Amino acid sequence: MKEQGTEQKPVRVLHVLGTTNLGGAESRIMELYRCIDRGQVQFDFLIHTKEDGHYSEEIRSLGGHIYSLPRFKFFNIAEYRKAIHTFFKEHKEFTVIQGHMTSTAAIYLPIAKQEYARQSLPLITAAHARSAGVDKGLKGIATRVLRIPLKNRADYLFTCSKEAGIAVYGTKAVRDGRVWTIPNAIDAERFHFQQNVRDEIRTELGIQDKFVIGHVGRFVYQKNHDFILEAFAEFHKRCMNSVLLLVGEGELLQSIQDKAKNMGIADSVIFYGVTYDIPGVLQAMDMFIFPSRFEGLGIVAIEAQAAGLPTICADTIVEEVDITPKFIRVHGWNPNDWANQMVKIVPDCDKRSDCRAEVIDAGYDIRTTVKQLEQFYNDSASRRKEK
Repeated sequence: MKEQGTEQKPVRVLHVLGTTNLGGAESRIMELYRCIDRGQVQFDFLIHTKEDGHYSEEIRSLGGHIYSLPRFKFFNIAEYRKAIHTFFKEHKEFTVIQGHMTSTAAIYLPIAKQEYARQSLPLITAAHARSAGVDKGLKGIATRVLRIPLKNRADYLFTCSKEAGIAVYGTKAVRDGRVWTIPNAIDAERFHFQQNVRDEIRTELGIQDKFVIGHVGRFVYQKNHDFILEAFAEFHKRCMNSVLLLVGEGELLQSIQDKAKNMGIADSVIFYGVTYDIPGVLQAMDMFIFPSRFEGLGIVAIEAQAAGLPTICADTIVEEVDITPKFIRVHGWNPNDWANQMVKIVPDCDKRSDCRAEVIDAGYDIRTTVKQLEQFYNDSASRRKEK
């Protein structure tokens, strides 16, 4: 029981990210932040930019603070390490540091622990793996190398799927039970089908009478937009009344727009941009395709299923995503094979069913994950007081 006249302060958890913009990890953390008991647990954010992002205003309105580090560029490792040391010398209020930037977590997590230890302050560090692959080229090689020591430099190893855990921490760490799977959960209730929302967005886009193939994801190598265009082009030959709705932004956006023009399908491709209303744009679609080269989990495929959409995924997508009868897996990268599968299920696309129950039963509802993490954060705070 609290002593009269005292007020228990919430446990402060620091999430380390690249930005506060719309993105997979950022969106998942914000879902948690909105639902968690902020009287018990408060989130703060350490990002690798000085620029405000999409979620910055909301974070501050919920009581969180945003701090910044310089972006890590390999050649500035001395500057990067110095900035981390300085930050954790000045900020002793955190109970848990959760590192979602696993490419450099083996650098910043041990430094945080070291600075707290100098002041005889306990600190819980956790790395959080959310991807089962890396970018191509030198950047990908560097990421793999930087991750090698991570499994030994964090108190807890979190992952969104077994495959992501193996990719980041190694098979032995997973086999030894050192990795804790925390599903990338969603607010399933937000994705229930609403005809009026569907009609409104389709009218806004002028696609009331179109068959809409959709995808949500950043325009980056991982998401494989080149193949999306190729598969859609083959499908479009057989279903001329179709359009492709692409939601997101990213470094490859212009090249994908150029490719659509060169392929002669630009008039049938809608580049929607970014939006917070993912449930709404999913309502406007008739089918969802997801041919990522790699994913830690692929939460948007779960969101699509929760919205009742037939969801066609590549065989690179982890098994955990296969949770409803709406899930369809296509093997290989032949655009004709994908188009054939897409054509095959067109007649069933007007049978929009409610799959929220399957998503909740599979453990992907935000309320289940919130309870898990609240327990972890509060237990961490108790251990800190004992020390």
